[in-house]
Amino acid sequence: MTTWPAAVLFDMDGTLVESHDNVERAWTTWALARGLDPSGVLAGAHGLPAEATVSRWLPDASDDEIAIAAAEQLALQYDDVTGITAIDGVPELLPFLTESRIPWAVHTSADDRLARVRLDAAGISPPVLVTRDQVQQGKPAPDGYLRAAELLGLAPEECIVVEDTSVGIESGRNAGMQTVGVRGVQGDLPIRSITELHLWLFVTTRKSEEGNHQGSPSSLSEL
Repeated sequence: MTTWPAAVLFDMDGTLVESHDNVERAWTTWALARGLDPSGVLAGAHGLPAEATVSRWLPDASDDEIAIAAAEQLALQYDDVTGITAIDGVPELLPFLTESRIPWAVHTSADDRLARVRLDAAGISPPVLVTRDQVQQGKPAPDGYLRAAELLGLAPEECIVVEDTSVGIESGRNAGMQTVGVRGVQGDLPIRSITELHLWLFVTTRKSEEGNHQGSPSSLSEL
């Protein structure tokens, strides 16, 4: 490895795709149908696989019942693409990664169908997509990010993870990767937005082309 990071692994919802309202509409409908307080359900739903949230609120449910209830919640989202857009800075960053030959991938707690619906609506086509239904354990387990690195042919420590939730940051760290937190979430690197990530990667690639290895910055002033 001559340049770090060798790849960027992204979360989907809230990181690449603006879908906050869509997620909340689905969980609200799901909660009300079961006599649950939607605000309580929503407080811990973002970033987690659907079955993790379902099991928390239906503690007496069997594994089959949890799977069915999670599928019902996801089904509420399949046809809801209202307001789905790419996050600010994403339409500029992703082509830059491709042009700079920096591999990238997406790992999401959504299933394959929902992930493709939202990515298509936002105009995003990831080279590698790892969804919740393709791994044994969802976030905060490291399975998805480890799988993404494997599919890119890279070691975990060569990759960085970009996330907008604490559970996603934990997943990246559990995979042995440095993390970037966006939308107010604290990661390992001093980068706070997609735009700042683009700037850092731009400088990193230029320094690499000049023969200077660029590692992790301690602050954006190093850029």
